[in-house]
Amino acid sequence: MEFLYAGIALVAGIVVGALGFKFGLKSKADGILKEAKLKGDAIKEKKISQAKQKFFELKEKQKSERKDLDRKLKDREDRIRNTEKNLNKQISSNKELEKKLNKEKQNLSQRIDAIDNKVKETEKDRLKAIELLEKISGMSAEEAKQNMVEQTLQDAKIAAAAQASEIIEEAKLKASTDAKKIVIQTIQRVATEHSVENSVSVFNIKNDDIKGRIIGREGRNIRALEAATGVEFIVDDTPEAIMLSCFDPVRREVARLSLHQLVTDGRIHPARIEEVVAKVIKKLEEEIMELGKRTCIDLGIHNMKSELIRMVGRMKYRSSYGQNLLQHSREVANLCATMAAEVGVDAKAAKRAGLLHDIGKVSDEESELPHALLGMKLAERYGERPDILNAIGAHHDEIEMTNLISPIVQVCDAISGARPGARREMIEAYIQRLRDLENLALEFNGVTKAYAIQAGRELRVLVESERVSDIEADQISLDISTKIMNEMTYPGQVRVTVIREKRAVNIAR
Repeated sequence: MEFLYAGIALVAGIVVGALGFKFGLKSKADGILKEAKLKGDAIKEKKISQAKQKFFELKEKQKSERKDLDRKLKDREDRIRNTEKNLNKQISSNKELEKKLNKEKQNLSQRIDAIDNKVKETEKDRLKAIELLEKISGMSAEEAKQNMVEQTLQDAKIAAAAQASEIIEEAKLKASTDAKKIVIQTIQRVATEHSVENSVSVFNIKNDDIKGRIIGREGRNIRALEAATGVEFIVDDTPEAIMLSCFDPVRREVARLSLHQLVTDGRIHPARIEEVVAKVIKKLEEEIMELGKRTCIDLGIHNMKSELIRMVGRMKYRSSYGQNLLQHSREVANLCATMAAEVGVDAKAAKRAGLLHDIGKVSDEESELPHALLGMKLAERYGERPDILNAIGAHHDEIEMTNLISPIVQVCDAISGARPGARREMIEAYIQRLRDLENLALEFNGVTKAYAIQAGRELRVLVESERVSDIEADQISLDISTKIMNEMTYPGQVRVTVIREKRAVNIAR
């Protein structure tokens, strides 16, 4: 029995708990629904408020647009009204002009009638005059006309014979005149300015304190600069300037760029100097190649081998009788193209030959050949056409001309160099003397580099320490000075300085 009561109580408890849980859930659900309804009403009111606000904004915007539209329409109406007034004025003016034209037309018609009457009277007078002339001369008008024609023909034959003789003489003179005209027109169309290079560059500095750093302790920095570049560095009392002296423009440019980089960087010592000079030489070679490419593009010359392009770029740093070689070659190329077009020859080939005609002057190899023949040999090596080769080799008459491009190149070369102020023989002779001085020193065994500095008053020679002893260095200095005295002509005296330097380099790893 006790178990039965306990079971009944348990079941009753479960039923009561389930009913309580159900009523609790219902109450909670009613609360959630009430809260959702409140939120929904709030959202609804918010949306209605936003919609009203949007409606008012759109309404104001529409009013503003309507005002703008009304203003534009009013402006347009005003313009149309003004245009209409102008048209009415023009119509009135046209009506007055039409009245004047009608009046002029009537006057003109009256004049035409008067002229017709005058022509008729003149014709009657002419017929009367012919009849009178026939009676006086005893021949008809046809006979007089025939006699006049025969006399005119005879006079015309005499005049034609005289004129033919004049034409023949004029034709003989015209050939020479036309040739001169072609040359003059070519010069005028391709005229350019000439600049004369010198052998000294000025490197500007901010203050004179930098001069001491460039010279270095006991002059080691400036000696390293001169040994690496082959350029004389003149550090004197000139304020905020250092002079770079060398006859070779490429060396001078390398020295200038290296010094600029060293001064900018601030680290100046022998090892750094050699590193910077090596980098600058490499960079300058790249710039020379780029300059050659740009020159060929500017002149419209294509399919040229890279070595020839490099030589074209090197022309910028070479002078011919004081005349910049690249500028001279570009001018000759343009002159050749212009003259070839005038005489009906291939202008592109003539321009190519004009650009390359002095290529032998910038060759890296030493040769006893004249620059024209050396240039022809180089151009042949790099696959240029036979007519261009002949034009290069024959522009100074070293070989016989075989095509029409050759005399054009020769004439244009003479035109470019013959203008007043285009060339200076003294500078060319000076540069050639310095070049011969360096080549003379390089002929001795053990000599690695030779630099002519101080305008040729000093020859600085670098020798290999492994191959040349101190005693041999003294002997080389004596031998070079003796050979200069025996083989060269020079003003003043030449100081020969032989430098033998021993270096020990090891790397710690």
